[in-house]
Amino acid sequence: MSKIQTKALDAKHPDQKNPNKGRRRSYHGPIYNSPLDAMKGPREKLLYVQCSLTGTDARQPDYLATVDVDPESPRYCQVIHRLVMPYLNDELYHSGWNASSRSFGDTSIERNHLVLPCLCSGRIYVVDTGSDLCAPSLCKIIEPLETIRKTNLCFLNSSHCLGSGEIMVSAVTDTFGNGRGGLLLLDPETWEVKGTWDCPEDGPVKMADFWYQPRHNVLISTEAGVPKFYINEVKLADLRKGRYGRNLNIWDLTTHRLLQSIDVGEDSMPLEIRFLHNPNSVHGYVACLMESSIHHFFKTEDGCWTAEKVIQIPNKKVSGWLYPEMPGFTANIVISLDDRFLYCSNWIHGDVRQYDITDPHCPKLVGQVFVGGSLQKGGPVTVLEDPELDCQPDPFVIQGKKVQGGPQTLQLSLDGARLFITTALYTPWDKQFYPELVRKGSVMLQLDVDTVRGGLSVNREFLVDFGQEPFGPARAEEMRYPGGDCTSDIWE
Repeated sequence: MSKIQTKALDAKHPDQKNPNKGRRRSYHGPIYNSPLDAMKGPREKLLYVQCSLTGTDARQPDYLATVDVDPESPRYCQVIHRLVMPYLNDELYHSGWNASSRSFGDTSIERNHLVLPCLCSGRIYVVDTGSDLCAPSLCKIIEPLETIRKTNLCFLNSSHCLGSGEIMVSAVTDTFGNGRGGLLLLDPETWEVKGTWDCPEDGPVKMADFWYQPRHNVLISTEAGVPKFYINEVKLADLRKGRYGRNLNIWDLTTHRLLQSIDVGEDSMPLEIRFLHNPNSVHGYVACLMESSIHHFFKTEDGCWTAEKVIQIPNKKVSGWLYPEMPGFTANIVISLDDRFLYCSNWIHGDVRQYDITDPHCPKLVGQVFVGGSLQKGGPVTVLEDPELDCQPDPFVIQGKKVQGGPQTLQLSLDGARLFITTALYTPWDKQFYPELVRKGSVMLQLDVDTVRGGLSVNREFLVDFGQEPFGPARAEEMRYPGGDCTSDIWE
């Protein structure tokens, strides 16, 4: 069988049935009229966490873990359910909901399905979370052959719900791995692939993540690059050859036409993108992985869009690493619902940073903490020159466990007081930069946030160790709250 056709090995998977015995209602609405209303919502009690076993000796599928994050619960910090996918080597990636908060007040709409695109297989899983919040179930599998037949797209990256109700999924490439990506649409009732969203007249573009702002009739997408050159590993030899992405692409949300492309730098690889949550705002940020930078984009008075680099994480000159200079690899960003703070993760360096973005043109660093990474004392890496730190950070150990990998995916509580972190990125890169992460599994951590003055501290009572999972050490990535969160909700 081919990789995308490989069915999971028969196994008795624990927790496939609901351990809680009892159903909880799904969220009607969605339930928040504005970002500031959402900040007043109840504290999170569950997190859905995508766990990868792709490319490991376990020969088991990826799965969706339900994690209890209620400190009053006897199962606090435990995986209470695992929804195991039926195929191997999917690489679950950036999930999204079937409904967004722009549908507030419409009681006919329920946020009760989670859409899970797969980076490696091109498969899409639709998960029913409404029947039982604690024990999601598989509702629909959209096979890659259907997507390829209707769109010629694969290597699926991100998912968002549109105001029309349709589900949009970004695809990094065509079937040949050439970086000719696009945006495809799913019917929210039948879950059939409807076709592509972007206009053929504009030609193929590189693709990665996307976000939209309805009141300004704009969608902005980012560019990963040409997958066949980085799908297995990152190579310095591929720099300055046009193989990594460099543009933000600006689309008319109504006509689907490409209006403008903004060059943010050769080999910058702009990936994670976020508008501010205020639906009137014309400001947003994008994390550039290879450049280890964050760019601020905004609409100018003449109606065009522009971008400026506002954060640069400097490289460290090192010995004992893969290359003589170590980039931060700024992998993920999240913005608080009041649009006051931006958080970013530097996967290779190992730190999470908090910036005050009250002035969106001039972020101010107000919090930083190291929770892993490749710079730690006592490891193989020696820092020879560092424009920021006087000494290398201490090894990060929590509850007796040395954390493998570095901070990657971020998810912020609605009130902005708790920042959740997972430490894996993408299987081939995990193997390249953190081989012990693949062998020993990742963790989920929680940082306490000072929402008044700024500041971050590790909650030493919180640890979810995915190295102890029943199918073997797993790597945790994307996190979602049942009621919506800072990285999925878009208001109109």
